[in-house]
Amino acid sequence: MRTLITNGTIVGATGSQVADVLVDGETIAAIGSGLAAAGLAADETIDASGRYVLPGAIDVHTHMELPFGGTFAKDTFETGTRAAAFGGTTTIVDFAVQSRGRSLRDGLDAWHAKAEGHAVIDYGFHMIMSDVNAETLKEMDTLVAEGIPDFKLFTAYPGVFYSDDGQIYRAMQRTALNGGLIMIHAENGMAIDVVAEDEVRAGHTDPYYHGVARYPIFEGEATNRTIRLAEAAGVPLYIVHLSAREALNEVRAARDRGSRVYAETCPQYLFLSLDDMADGFNGAKFVCSPPLRTADHQAELWTGLIKDDLQVVATDHCPFDFHGQKELGLGDFRKIPNGLPGVEDRVDLLHDGGVLAGHLTRERWVEVISTAPARMFGLYPRKGVVAVGSDADLVIYDPAAKHTISAKTHHMDVDYSCYEGRSVTGRSDVVMSRGEVVVRDGAFSGAPGRGKFLRRSPSAYAREN
Repeated sequence: MRTLITNGTIVGATGSQVADVLVDGETIAAIGSGLAAAGLAADETIDASGRYVLPGAIDVHTHMELPFGGTFAKDTFETGTRAAAFGGTTTIVDFAVQSRGRSLRDGLDAWHAKAEGHAVIDYGFHMIMSDVNAETLKEMDTLVAEGIPDFKLFTAYPGVFYSDDGQIYRAMQRTALNGGLIMIHAENGMAIDVVAEDEVRAGHTDPYYHGVARYPIFEGEATNRTIRLAEAAGVPLYIVHLSAREALNEVRAARDRGSRVYAETCPQYLFLSLDDMADGFNGAKFVCSPPLRTADHQAELWTGLIKDDLQVVATDHCPFDFHGQKELGLGDFRKIPNGLPGVEDRVDLLHDGGVLAGHLTRERWVEVISTAPARMFGLYPRKGVVAVGSDADLVIYDPAAKHTISAKTHHMDVDYSCYEGRSVTGRSDVVMSRGEVVVRDGAFSGAPGRGKFLRRSPSAYAREN
């Protein structure tokens, strides 16, 4: 199958140009002006006049079918990747989970089984380590060789995912040898549990107090502590879902002194705030960790994106129904499953609230949603760029199309939207995954199981910059 995309504006992280794109099979075969006039034959021609041609977006932080608090994240690899495709995302990197007391292999095999035969777009895995010991440290080497070079550890969730400083440091020592990358959920979970217990004892059980109990300074402290451990180990570090200025300041300071520290934020921290959690139990819809912050943190996060102290915007997509799942925390906010839906909305929110609002150039928009994730996580230049030889993961994007975000029309398998009723400008009209159109004009034409597992190499980018 050969597809010719004509008259579109190709937008990349380093610049934009009006040009045609020829797709041959699964890859991009040619880019240039007047390819149709040059006599290049195609089975289909798509006129992209007035629209952008983007590299497919890459979401490097999703949690499909994640077990949490006695239930599971609602989206499967089929429903979640289909929703991602509708939103212009053509690759996800999900988190396989090691259960405490089990091997990394057990967790990875379970996630392969969840995804294989179900994902509609390409996918990779990071590995959550919940039990750092001599055996799992050895397993890290094996996983790096198998294309899973990233390992997420937690300073939060004592008794579930929490690792102490010694365990984190040992894992860092291992990545110094095998080339892997440590990712950190940075909040001081021990201190948070004390404050949360105090709030409940005082009768403060509504979801709002989930946000109150997880002080921004606890995120800043854990961010600084793990950065210092990485500096001692001589390895790069990636901070996931950074939400607070206190944490951002620690990342800035580390980068200013030459440390290889990288960080992502998420749309919820740019567009939502603690005020959204103040509507009684309806606030449970917005319970995630780190929590939503007061609105004054948002300007600092945008500045972090502008100045490249934050390199990536991912979603931390982890959806739980309000009815039947979030309601597990009625009477005690500590029992509310932590997580928000968002894999379908990221690209449009960042275009509307980032590009059109004047925070980001359209090139920087593409960088934080596609190119930087590809570079950081060993996918570039196969993914994350419109270039000859790259996978034909392409989005024809209408920057003027208006639509309203709503649970009534989204494709995520969850019964509410965090952005219900928000009008946005910008929409993916055609989405191609490895040369195949999977979404066109709001209709899905892909198939479960067509997504491929991506073996990723350790990223040299994290060690060179």
